[in-house]
Amino acid sequence: MGALPESHSLNSLEAQAAETVVRQRRYFESGATRSHAFRMKQLRLLKEAIVQHQGELEAALKADIGRPPFEAYIEISTAIEDLKHTLKHLKGWMKPRRVGTSMWAQPGRSRIESTPQGVTFLLGPYNYPFLLLIQPLIGSIAAGNTAVLKPSSLNPTVADVVEKIVRQCFSADYVAVFKGSTDVTNALLEQRFDHIFFTGSPRVGRIVMAAAAKHLTKVTLELGGKSPTIVHKDANLSVAARRILAGKMLNAGQTCVAPDHVHVHEDIKDAFEQTMVATLREFYGDNPAESPDLGRMINERHFDRVAALIDHDKLLTGGETDRAQKYIAPTLLRDVSMDDPVMQEEIFGPVLPIMTYRSIEELVANLKKLPEHPLALYLFTASAQVERQILDSTQFGGGCINNTVMHVANPNLPFGGVGESGMGAYHGKNSFDVFSHQRSILKATTLFDISFRYAPYKNKVQLLRKMIR
Repeated sequence: MGALPESHSLNSLEAQAAETVVRQRRYFESGATRSHAFRMKQLRLLKEAIVQHQGELEAALKADIGRPPFEAYIEISTAIEDLKHTLKHLKGWMKPRRVGTSMWAQPGRSRIESTPQGVTFLLGPYNYPFLLLIQPLIGSIAAGNTAVLKPSSLNPTVADVVEKIVRQCFSADYVAVFKGSTDVTNALLEQRFDHIFFTGSPRVGRIVMAAAAKHLTKVTLELGGKSPTIVHKDANLSVAARRILAGKMLNAGQTCVAPDHVHVHEDIKDAFEQTMVATLREFYGDNPAESPDLGRMINERHFDRVAALIDHDKLLTGGETDRAQKYIAPTLLRDVSMDDPVMQEEIFGPVLPIMTYRSIEELVANLKKLPEHPLALYLFTASAQVERQILDSTQFGGGCINNTVMHVANPNLPFGGVGESGMGAYHGKNSFDVFSHQRSILKATTLFDISFRYAPYKNKVQLLRKMIR
């Protein structure tokens, strides 16, 4: 299913979307996608095609979003590792799970089966346009579904390679790709899917959820938020600086789990800021614009938004911008308050505000001023007591102690948000689970039959009360 020409009317778009969903539903209902052997074959085909087109994908990521080769390799290899993990464990995930059977349900045995949901719709974001579309596809295939993919229109080169990979591996009755802008997405959202998986902003997430509500379609929303980083007074400053900046400047800050702002204890404020400035220079040199290791903003609109958040009166380092190149220097802001404009929205760019706190109580009070629960939280401390105090006082999707971002690289950990940062979780077995229906089965024997639950009841209620006591 290729890109749709701009000349196509809305009715034509909706007709093509409707036809694709009908064909996929027919294919799903044929039972073709259900067997373990079929799912394994499709996952292997996908893995082989990604490896085959890896060079094209790296070039496409560079063309669309300025991705440095190292970061492009990480994005692609993460998808490959996810495929390997799924291929290794899928048979076990598919096995029915035996559970206990209550007194009321005797005589019988109980089990839970993971069954496919049907036709899934996967909407990818622009920041990791390959990985964050392919990872949900892996889960959808593993769970035995069909899939319609909608890559971000801001990454046309990546979308072309994704389409090539999908066409090479699958028929459109099984996996289809729709390319285009908002009109294509809207036409697809009018269709009745069995599961919609969206990665993007809370604003668009609301639109997706409203569309899904018309058909009572299950949704998974992977959104974002202002993920805080806390540096306590006992932290290892050199390690903290490297790991914070590595997480923040990855993809020029356009990462949903990137550290959004830093709270540092006032006792180490000066030392921490000096270490951060020195570490930035180690990473990107005296002129970061010439560094091959720093990406660019996706487009002028996002460049303008992030550049406007830089308060030059609070500049610690950086601040240089070049709109023609969509370049924003790695920028640190100091003495920021919770009321500053940079603290009112997710930054999603290479700008990092730093603020201070005197006590854990003050810190927690400031964290509760954030608009919504963040997708991630990062804490640097050597104290188990401080760790427990922060974790017990805050709500967030997931995070790290003495690191940033890397929790998303562990397929054994569920990845997802809470509140406005998202709903539902995936990665590893959680990807299989989120695209599966947990079906309950009670199997009773007919070799004997307990008549206690049948009418006439007579004095059975007295006996029942004694049994329960």
